[in-house]
Amino acid sequence: MQDFFKNRRTIRKYTDRDISDELLNELLEASFRSSNTGNMQLYSVVVTRDAEMKKKMAPFHFNQPMVTQAPVVLTFCADCNRFVKWCNQRNADPGFDNFQSFFTASIDAVIAAQTFCTAAESVGLGICYLGTVTYLTQPIIDVLKLPEYVVPVVTLTVGYPDHHPDQPERLPSEAIVHQETYHDYRPEDIDRLYLEKENREANRNYVEENNKETLAQVFTDIRYTRKNNETFSESFLDAIKKQGFMKCP
Repeated sequence: MQDFFKNRRTIRKYTDRDISDELLNELLEASFRSSNTGNMQLYSVVVTRDAEMKKKMAPFHFNQPMVTQAPVVLTFCADCNRFVKWCNQRNADPGFDNFQSFFTASIDAVIAAQTFCTAAESVGLGICYLGTVTYLTQPIIDVLKLPEYVVPVVTLTVGYPDHHPDQPERLPSEAIVHQETYHDYRPEDIDRLYLEKENREANRNYVEENNKETLAQVFTDIRYTRKNNETFSESFLDAIKKQGFMKCP
């Protein structure tokens, strides 16, 4: 069991083999057994198989090839729409038009998505998370025709692997686990915990190719710049507001 989890890797290339509806539905059903807040299941999943729909979605995921190549693209959404409608039809006053509810629904959606990934990998499928779903959120909302109180938070590509990539490095458990209370990091702790990551050959090459002094600069100056973080934060927040989640007294 430990080997199964420790051998996980992101799959970005897939064979032409399709995923049967029966298998996909079985995996989705498994993901719906995930833990969730109050047993409300404040999430939905949009399944994209149609090639034209994938082409429409691809630009909103920066045209990453796996969006159009994968047999299935899944968009997990924070969804209070269904629950609000149920409350309204049952003479109950729903109070889910706020950030707390959005955050709760997002947690539920992410838990369900990760459960799906584990189930999919257990039967030989490969998956890739697309972090871009929160960058260009409004266009995704529009193309998927998401109503009020529904926001996409996780997109996955799914298929049978066509390659066996190297695993990316992970920080040691010591960097992540805190016993009883949070113990902040001293400079020497940071040096020790990031030593292996910084000395990895691929990462050293990455620094050289980008003409940077350190791996951290690759993250801050190339991959996740302050400007982009602020721009995408603003657009994501705007999308959340338009979908009705930020109402205050």
